[in-house]
Amino acid sequence: MASCYRPTSNVAMLSVVNALAVNALVVGAAMVSGPSNVNVVLRTRSSIAVTRRPPCMGCSLRALLFDCDGVLADTERDGHRISFNRVFAEKGFGFEWHVEEYGHLCEVGGGKERMTAYFNANTWPVGFESPSTAELSKGLPVDPDRLELVKGMHARKTELFQELIGSGIVPLRPGVLRLVDEAIEANVPIAVCSTSNEAAVRTLVQTLMGDQRYSAFSFFCGDAVQRKKPAPDVYLLAAEKLDVPPSQSVVIEDSGIGLRAAKAAGMACLVTISTYTAEEDFSGADRIVSSLGEPGEEEAVSLQDLMSLLS
Repeated sequence: MASCYRPTSNVAMLSVVNALAVNALVVGAAMVSGPSNVNVVLRTRSSIAVTRRPPCMGCSLRALLFDCDGVLADTERDGHRISFNRVFAEKGFGFEWHVEEYGHLCEVGGGKERMTAYFNANTWPVGFESPSTAELSKGLPVDPDRLELVKGMHARKTELFQELIGSGIVPLRPGVLRLVDEAIEANVPIAVCSTSNEAAVRTLVQTLMGDQRYSAFSFFCGDAVQRKKPAPDVYLLAAEKLDVPPSQSVVIEDSGIGLRAAKAAGMACLVTISTYTAEEDFSGADRIVSSLGEPGEEEAVSLQDLMSLLS
């Protein structure tokens, strides 16, 4: 199966003619000349914070890796769950995943695997009750008909999820834009490492963060690796492709399976608790917060805070 990893180009360095002419941003493929004291902070979706800084050669933090669902945005309850239920309705299955039930299902990483686990624990839809084999391979049916069913349903779910995210109905969590901007300003590579479909993750980042921030990200998602979280594979792949040591990478996760994946990869991990994960076991986390927060709030995680997790 082809990997979903497609590295995006490094975010272009920007110069500003002067602080009053914000609309006169000049975007180049490399650093361009400009005032040495440029420091323009823009927290809008379509703009990034711009600071002329040298490459972060001496930083202990070499990569910042985000999970997607529950970390960038609280998408599980009001995004993925809704989209799954719409697919079930289109198929005429006569059931839906309720809020609390879906929270338990999220303990299974991957949407196709999640549907497979649900059907095995309950009953498969009419016409799929008698498979050629009930065996599973990496959480998915070996039976070709069942496998085609869950793959097709997941593809349709992804389409519906992208439409939902494109509508802007699900916002970013507090502090996400600020922390992404801090990493870009410091030339710290950033990536999303998620079990979700790559197209869905890209749509979320581009729609909610804007094109400039989007271009700074690398994406390691969906079926990029065969073993999904809590296996460490996706984080090890990110470290390999970004050419950074796992020991100098920090992961931001919201779930127990994500935390276990990060720690198994030898990475520091900050947990930002989300709707479905408040009761999960986060022993082993380097830090636990209710959200990344904003300046002035009781808790506001900075890039410097993340660097301190490596010491």
